[in-house]
Formats: sequence, structure tokens, C-alpha cells
Amino acid sequence: MHKLILTGISIGFLSLTTIAQKPTDGRLKGLDVFAEKILKDFQAPGVSIAVIEKNKVVYTGGFGFRDVEKKLPVTANTLFAIGSCSKAFTASLVGMLQKEGLVDIDKPVRDYLPELKFKNDYTNKHITLRDMMTHRSGLPRHDASWYGSTATRKELLSRIEFLEPSLELRQGYQYNNFMFMAQGVVIEKLTGKSWEQNVKERIFAPLGMSVSNTSVLDLEKSDDRSLAYSLENKQTKAIPYRNIDAIGPAGSINSSANDMAKWLITWINGGKYNDKEIIPKSYYAQAITPQITTGGGVPGTINPDIHFGTYGLAWSMASYRGHYRVEHGGGIDGFISSTGFFPSDSIGIFVVSSQSEVTTAVRNFIADKMLKLTDRSWGKRDLEARQKADSLSNTLPNTDSINKKPNTRPSLALTAYAGNFENKGYGIVKTFIENDTLWIDYNEAGKKTTSYLVHYHYDVFRILSTEKKPNEVKDATKIQFHLDVMGNIDYLSCVIEPSVAAIKFSKLAPSIDVKETDLKKYTGEYDLEGATVNVYIRNNKTLMVLVPGQPDYELAPASDHVFNLTIAKGYSIKFDMNDKQEATGLSFIQPNGTFKAKRKK
Repeated sequence: MHKLILTGISIGFLSLTTIAQKPTDGRLKGLDVFAEKILKDFQAPGVSIAVIEKNKVVYTGGFGFRDVEKKLPVTANTLFAIGSCSKAFTASLVGMLQKEGLVDIDKPVRDYLPELKFKNDYTNKHITLRDMMTHRSGLPRHDASWYGSTATRKELLSRIEFLEPSLELRQGYQYNNFMFMAQGVVIEKLTGKSWEQNVKERIFAPLGMSVSNTSVLDLEKSDDRSLAYSLENKQTKAIPYRNIDAIGPAGSINSSANDMAKWLITWINGGKYNDKEIIPKSYYAQAITPQITTGGGVPGTINPDIHFGTYGLAWSMASYRGHYRVEHGGGIDGFISSTGFFPSDSIGIFVVSSQSEVTTAVRNFIADKMLKLTDRSWGKRDLEARQKADSLSNTLPNTDSINKKPNTRPSLALTAYAGNFENKGYGIVKTFIENDTLWIDYNEAGKKTTSYLVHYHYDVFRILSTEKKPNEVKDATKIQFHLDVMGNIDYLSCVIEPSVAAIKFSKLAPSIDVKETDLKKYTGEYDLEGATVNVYIRNNKTLMVLVPGQPDYELAPASDHVFNLTIAKGYSIKFDMNDKQEATGLSFIQPNGTFKAKRKK
């Protein structure tokens, strides 16, 4: 779903000899050799690690590079984006406010944030902060609505009302970033301070997390920061940071191994740091207690060492090889993180790299060593799975070719498919013609679009990118244009969120500015089969039409001498003009026909 715009230096075969911080604790013997091998096997630039036991830091540091081109090594203070590991910070703030008596997580959240609205009225009346913390709102991810969007936090909050649920409230677990963003807004409203300020004052400052921050804008200012990297066509490339400040409470924190060690120490010690309570005791107990199941409880073939899956308050719980593990993963462009601890064993582990396989393998290697478990071939199974998938992808049939209906044409000329289309839950999709190509722009955040449309069949188009050759795309995302009864484009649809029906974007009327002096040429009385139709200007700016026996209709300019009735979709008026640009008549264009009227002298 996430489109990565790949730029920067390309990394082929990586040489990962760096000034690494080797562990001194004997239990982590071999970690340096293992980490460097994993980085090489998966062509990952670097990895940052923190290992905690009770009140003690066992290890903080890393391996590989934070900047490959400049050969800058990962250090214990190197900043990485931690993505959704930020959620535990946000939920902890809510727990603090509950202790202060400012909020009750089991009361309807709209008691505190009435502007938060859902499509389902029952949800509006009953959803609580606990429901939002445990991903049981009934909403699926709908990440495409915010990912890459220029919408503000307030605008994203208003979109929730129009997002389609796929389950009823509390029916099941469905991960949703909007619900944590909304918690951040609750925090802001109750404290009178931004979510960012609350994180800094209530968590970063008392824990001494001195280099951590809440925005890539601050991340870019740091001299010790990791670049973001992505693996594309077996080449690792530096990619731009993704600014997700608007959805920030769900995942915009950047931190280091040294700082995350302090966060883990707090959780391992019941919410206390240096004997001072940071996380309220009552909240702490609920946060690491299962609130909802996330999936099957039988160990699977992907990871047979994991038993059951549950979710607490911004933490996942599972049994890892017989040990109770509290953990959360995080992922945003170029960074995959894991923050977790074993409450009964007083062990905490933080790992972040550019690839999920690297993060998981290093985390599990450390867990096995610290918990004195037998060794597993971590990474080997994932590498074999990746190689098998790569090999299989070359033999898979091209579903685009198989499903395409041959010898079809679009219903209209290519120019007719250009326009602005809106879904109130997702924002605006823009299609436009440039150099005889139909381009599509959605959530490009002000950047030049790289996506264009190629006819597939009928009124369905494939979305392709200038960053890939068309023959490299075997199953492109498709959009379908839908016509109204007049034969005009009414809306487009696209399968964006797989758990609900295709998302519809209605075509917007063109935004045309018509001056009052230009509107005057349309005013006057028109004879419609003996009835007098009156066209006039209201408030010196709006063209109106009055048909006897009907209410006044507001007209919005659509094109030259054509106006749409704002209250009735598919209804418009076209004025007939003479050589002197004087209106001589008009036509009511409606789904049931066209009706003409002559201008009275």
C-alpha cells in the first residue's frame, strides 16, 4: 500500500566493517558476528540495539552504518524512527490523565471529544478510550487516508466520520492508526498542550530521553541520525523521510538505543524510573494485561515459538517459547522497530533496522541468549523464504494480462476522465492531462506526481509509475470510472482498503470564478412552454433560477455558459448565446430529458 519514492545512493554489496559497540556481557557473546551476518544477508545498512535487565543496561549500541555513503557507523545515540512503538507513549499519557481524574477510559470518548464522529451511530454513543487503545473500534486500517497526505490532525479527525467500518464496535481486533491519533487530540484538549509537548514534558524529560523527538523535522537536525533505507530490486537505496506529524500520536517518535533503554527500564520496573513513578501503577497493570485476542492461539508454521496473540493497551502480548512477552512493532518508510520486554524475567529488548527480517532475527537472537534458551537459526528461515518468494514471483502468471478483456475502448475521450474527485474520508484524487498522458495525483504532498493511468479495459485504468517499467508490474492497482445516465463521469472507485467495498470518489464540479458583471448577461425571464422562468443574482455573487411552483435553485459554474444545480446532481442549465454574447435562451439538462426555454424580450 505504501508507495516509496526511491532516491539517493544505491548500495550494492555492503561492506559492514564499522566501529561497532561489542557487548561485554558474556550472555550476548556472538551478537556482533550474528548482527553483521544478518545485515549482509539481507543487504541492510545498520541496526540499533538496547538490552535491559532489571535496572541495568546490559547493552546499547549497534552495527552497520547510519549513513552508508559517508560510512558513518550506528552509535548508541543514533536516532531512528520507531513508528508504532510510539503508541505506548500516547496511551501512557492517557493513563496519566486518568490518574489525575481528567478522564475515564471506560466512559464514552465523545464526553471529552464531541467532535470525534463515526459513521455508525451506536459507535458514536458507546466507543471509549479503552476501545480505541485496543483496536476494537470496528474500523479497519484505512491508512491510505493519512499516509502521505497534507491533511492536518484536525482534518484527519474529521475524516473518521466518513470511514467505512468493517466490524461492529468490540466485535474484533482491527489495527487502526486513526484511533491513536484521536487519543492524542483528547490529550491536547484535556491538557491545553500539544501531544508533542506532553510527550516531552511527561515522559522524555523525567526519563532523561535527551535526544528523542516527535517529528522528522527535528530528526533532520540531528548530527547522529540514521538515513531511511529501502530494498528495491535487490538494491538498497536511501529514501526520503516520511513526515507523519499529523498522525503523530500513532507513530512519529524518533529515538535512540540509549533513550529507549530508559523507556524499557521504566516498563520492566512497574512504571518506575529511579524509584519515581512515571507510568501510573493502575494503568500499567491494565496495559500489559490482554484486553482482546488478535488471532489464533495455536503456534503457526511462520513462527512456531509464539503461542496465542492478544493486545492490551498499546502493547501486544504473546508467549515466546514459554515466556510471557509484551511487545510492539513499528514501521514507517525506511525503519522497522521492535520494543518489548518479558515482565516475569525482567528482560527488555529494543531493535530497529531498515528491514523486518533483520529486526526480528536480532531481537529473537538476543531473547534466546538472555532467557538461556536453545539456539535457533534466526534469519536463515527468513532468508530462504525471501529467496523462494523472489524465485516464485518470476514464475507467477501476469494476472493483468489474464483478466484483461481484449478489444475494448474507454467510453469517452481521454480528456473526459480528467478532473477532481472527492471522498470525504480520503480526500481528493486529481486526474489531469499532460503530454497526452492521463496522470493521477493522490496524497503526493506537493510533490510532482509519478503515477499515470493506462487504459485496461472498458472504463478501468491501471495505475502505473514512472519509477517502474510497465512490464515489471504484474498486478497493478486499478481504478474504475463510472458514468451517470447522461453519459458523464460521475465518480471513480478503487479498492484501497480490502476489508470494505471499493472507495468511491465523487467528481467535483470545476471551480470557475465568474464575476458579477459576467453573470448579469444570463439574468432575465425565460419562457418555458408558457411558464416564466426567472434567472437572477443573489447577494451580488450567486446566480439563481426560479421555476414556478418550485424553490429557488442555486447555480454553480461548470464550464462556458453551463451551470450545475448545486442541490441536484445530474441537473444543469446551459445558456444559448448569440454572436454578441447575449443569452437568447436556456436548456434544462436533466436525466429525464432536455427542456428548452426562450428568453423574453
